[in-house]
Amino acid sequence: MSYFNLVKSLTSAFPNRYSMSRFHHTTSAVCCCSKTQSGEKYTDPFKLGWRDLNGLYEDIRKELLISTTELKEMSEYYFDGKGKAFRPIIVVLMARACNIHHSNSRDVQASQRSIALIAEMIHTASLVHDDVIDDASSRRGKHTVNKIWGEKKAVLAGDLILSAASMALARIGNTTVISILTQVIEDLVRGEFLQLGSKENENERFAHYLEKTFKKTASLIANSCKAVSVLGCPDPVVHEIAYQYGKNVGIAFQLIDDVLDFTSCSDQMGKPTSADLKLGLATGPVLFACQQFPEMNAMIMRRFSLPGDVDRARQYVLQSDGVQQTTYLAQRYCHEAIREISKLRPSAERDALIQLSEIVLTRDK
Repeated sequence: MSYFNLVKSLTSAFPNRYSMSRFHHTTSAVCCCSKTQSGEKYTDPFKLGWRDLNGLYEDIRKELLISTTELKEMSEYYFDGKGKAFRPIIVVLMARACNIHHSNSRDVQASQRSIALIAEMIHTASLVHDDVIDDASSRRGKHTVNKIWGEKKAVLAGDLILSAASMALARIGNTTVISILTQVIEDLVRGEFLQLGSKENENERFAHYLEKTFKKTASLIANSCKAVSVLGCPDPVVHEIAYQYGKNVGIAFQLIDDVLDFTSCSDQMGKPTSADLKLGLATGPVLFACQQFPEMNAMIMRRFSLPGDVDRARQYVLQSDGVQQTTYLAQRYCHEAIREISKLRPSAERDALIQLSEIVLTRDK
């Protein structure tokens, strides 16, 4: 199969309408470098977002009302303030941007802030469960829940975090928002099932990979952004802008994560690198590399299970332009995110969301 047919399958798998020639790019992606468009004094997006997130992890721990000491310790293990809080930051910035667009109000509603907490709780529960499935030993530079307390207890801890998130969501009392975020949990499960499977056909592989990427990573960001837009603005057009921004940034975030699995060291990532290959997963860099090294097909089909497969596949990826092509694809998704969010009324928060999409491309962990 030709490279261009691969890209055609890739672009049809997700509704981002780019010409094939725009993907055929052999140099590393660079930062989009948009200028601040609102005319307001620019503030770092993380500092701007944290204004509404003071006490984020304390508030999450309050949601985890647990009397059993061990279960409490397990459930609170990752809510130690050492995560990036990338999702809550996006959520509160989107809330402000939509509120300003609709009514010129800069206040974040209590219900919108709750969505930021719920998003972080759902994300963390999925990490706990993923680590059990992957038999992971480290996360964020420390031992995983399953390695300390065992797999059975880790599953229960993840379930408990999800139940606490569900109770917080129910208290918001908006059935539309409940439906939107319930979709995230379904997508997480379906995405994990997609990851457990594989496709023989190369066209189907990329579609499979991008669908899995959306469901496991981007759906949470997209639907959380949509939820706060619904709470702050009645206009369905704004809801779609928020959703599309979150979807495109979320896919780009995971594509860069897949690149970093090949280009970063374990100390930077806080978890082992080449982890995806060891799990038998063919991510973007591998699928692109396979176009230059067709002998990788057999390794992909056996999920890199033979001795030496992981090391050989890694070398093929690094010898190919798979990393550059995946990075460039992430850049295209970020461009689409910027195009969507730029439809909102100018504000510091909108510009911070533009800048966040650029930070996604340049992060090293």
